[in-house]
Amino acid sequence: MTDPVLSLKDAALTLQGNAGPVEILRGITLDVERGETLGLVGPSGSGKSSLLMLMGGLERATGGSVEALGHDLTALDEDALARFRRGNMGVVFQSFHLIPTMTALENVATPLELAGRKDAFERAEEELRSVGLGDRMYHYPAQMSGGEQQRVALARAAAPRPAILLADEPTGNLDGVNGEAIMKLLFGLRDRHGATLVLVTHAPELAARCDRVVRLRDGRIEGEDRRMDAAQ
Repeated sequence: MTDPVLSLKDAALTLQGNAGPVEILRGITLDVERGETLGLVGPSGSGKSSLLMLMGGLERATGGSVEALGHDLTALDEDALARFRRGNMGVVFQSFHLIPTMTALENVATPLELAGRKDAFERAEEELRSVGLGDRMYHYPAQMSGGEQQRVALARAAAPRPAILLADEPTGNLDGVNGEAIMKLLFGLRDRHGATLVLVTHAPELAARCDRVVRLRDGRIEGEDRRMDAAQ
């Protein structure tokens, strides 16, 4: 057994609501191995996206521990967390989160520039070509379809070559044809860059492609399934 890329031990998340504290996640213990593809599934409100946010340090656990690549995310301040994510994680959201005043090329290059990459625009161009957008890189988000915008978001997440790629409902806003294309691109990025992929999905066909699927309900892990042909 290798050292897990992500390791949660009794992780909990409680947020303050209008009527008092609300338990979002309760005692999550989970390891994700290097190179694994993990799907998080469950009904709405089960805690899937919140668990992904804990893994990415975008939410801070209120109990237990969350480690990524051997770093205790609960012990890092916001600046250190931002630096860690920039160097090690790519995050893809359902709603794309592109900067509307920037071209596709600029959207992908910006995080590389922030990381001090001298070849930011060359790397961004390479990544956009790899997702089939070589002829759209000078277009703005408003000039692109939803499927194209999600491809830009994927290219932006993958361009820094992150060790961990997190995707929250990456096909949720897309039709069947675009959703299928994004699925292929996601797993292609995993294969090309060797990243560990964790994704939240309601799509059974996307979950079925994962090495392992963890089922959540009411903020707890209800069970898990491993694909028969997944590496042991």
